[in-house]
Parts: sequence; structure tokens; C-alpha cells
Amino acid sequence: MGCMKTPHTHPKTKRADRARKAKKIHYKITNWKTYNQSLINRGSLTLWISDDAETSWYGTKEGRPGCPKKYSDRTIELSLTMQQLYQLPLRAIQGFITSLFSLCGTPLDVPNYTTLSRRNRGVRVMLRKSSKPITDLVVDSSGLKVYGEGEWKVRTHGASKRRTWKKIHIGIDERGELRAVEVTDNDVHDSEPVPALLAQEPATIERFAGDGAYDTRGVYDALMERAVGTIRIPPQKNAKIWHNGHSSRTPHPRDQNLREIRKTSRKRWKEAIGYHKRSLVENTMFRFKTVFGGGLRFRADHSQANEVMMRANILNVFFQLGMPEAVPIV
Repeated sequence: MGCMKTPHTHPKTKRADRARKAKKIHYKITNWKTYNQSLINRGSLTLWISDDAETSWYGTKEGRPGCPKKYSDRTIELSLTMQQLYQLPLRAIQGFITSLFSLCGTPLDVPNYTTLSRRNRGVRVMLRKSSKPITDLVVDSSGLKVYGEGEWKVRTHGASKRRTWKKIHIGIDERGELRAVEVTDNDVHDSEPVPALLAQEPATIERFAGDGAYDTRGVYDALMERAVGTIRIPPQKNAKIWHNGHSSRTPHPRDQNLREIRKTSRKRWKEAIGYHKRSLVENTMFRFKTVFGGGLRFRADHSQANEVMMRANILNVFFQLGMPEAVPIV
């Protein structure tokens, strides 16, 4: 048998690769001391258990007649948030909080693991975020595994029919704070939950950005109904004008984007509108999966939605503690 020849790389390709590597921008964190302290503070128990937790620990008698709630919804949410933060099973988080109260001398009962599992199906966890009058919204989606094989088994032997996923849709502002979160089945298109994401944001949305998957009439109709000022969605490569230029109707924002792309190029259009800022939402999704993993612990739909919302709230607390500020190295 003859030896296999190494495929020849064209000189132009080599030059293009070298030019691409030369253009790669490196960044330096300017607030490392502050950011380093914020990373340390993330594990502080005093951050997660407030001073007034004791006064709101137990429930009220206003529940269902004959069956009052022993623990408040806030207590259940706090316990489950601690579970997500430290990635512990329900039995272990019961033991963790019990030992913590014992060491502190806190005379409070701790909900057992069955109570936490049952009450999670009835508690509604809301996204906690800062209040602001005007914001940007950058959206993206990804999958979280419910059950099934791991990545190694799928790569080696292929996926089976029992591999099940949920889809998480998030929207962040220009700084990286989570402003909207939705959980859907894995067969829901990326663009479908956009109206629900917009409904979660009470502030005026000045700019909206998303990838090509959001280039649909439904998304544009929802954005125009909210009177979004600037829409940064790249049209599909085979996109056509929706409203003729001679029409008396107001020019459609998608058509304006498409005309700008035709005048220059898709790359220059993205540079002109600052489309690169959309990478912030990809970084947020990466942080989400790095901190909590790529799977879900609960099986019921409502419990899974609460699980994702608790994780989003934890990330927003991390954000408030301090995030890295980086500048390009010249």
C-alpha cells in the first residue's frame, strides 16, 4: 500500500489563517481585585440567608382550610435555591441547612426533602432583576438535558430515543443581567417564545438583537407592537423585501436592514450596528451551564421552570456582586 499524501493547503488559505489569527483581540481585566473578591463572596452563606429570614420562615394560616402551610413560599424557594447553588440532592440540602442552623443556634425547623419536592410544584419563582426605565434585550436559546445518555456515550454509540431535553430561552440587557427567561419543550422554535420574553420586560426596549433564527414575521410583529427602536436581526441570505419601496406604508425595519446589507455587505452591516454585542448572551449561556451543568434535576414541567428561574436569580446575584471589566490590549 502506498503512503497517504498530506492534503495541500493553498498559500492564500495560509495567509488568510495568519491574518485571522493576527486580528484576534486579547483583553485584560482592569478590575481584577474587585472581581476576585466578588468570586469569593459568591460562597458566603450570609449573602443567601438574610437577617429577616427567621421572621418569614413559617407560613400563615391563610392557606387551604384545615391544611395551613407550615413553611412560607419564601422558605421553600430559599431552600431550593441553596440546593441549586451547591448542587446537592434534596436529602443533602435538608441536612446542610439543619447543620447550619444547629451551628448558629437558630431555633427553626427545616423542611424535609419530601416537602421541598411537593411544594416546588406549587411555588412560583419569579425572576429578580434591577429596575430600569430603558433597556436593551439580547436573546438566545439552548438545551438542557432532562434524562438520557451523557455526551461520551452519544459520541461513541449514538443517541437513543430516551434522550430528552428542555429548551431554555433567555434575554439579557447590554450589561449582561438576565431580564427574561422561558422554558419550553425541545421542539419549540427559537422565535416562538419571543412575545413571552418581551412580556417579562416592563422597561422600554430600545434595542433588540438575536441571530438569524429570529428572522420571522411573528418576531417582527411582536417587536413593532412594543415599539422597539432598533432591531438587530440578520436577515436570511435568501431574504426578499417584504414591503415594496414604492409602497405608501412605513418602511419595514427588516427591509431597511436588508437594503443596508445589499449596499455594503453583511459583515460591514454587522460592524456598523454593533451586532458583535450579541456574543454577551452566548457568554451568559456558557456561564449558566458552567455553574449549574447542562441538565435538570426535576421531572415535572413546573418544577423544571422553577429550577431554571432559581438558577437565573443566582446568576443575577453574581452579576450584582461584580463582573469583570475588560479592555482590549493594544
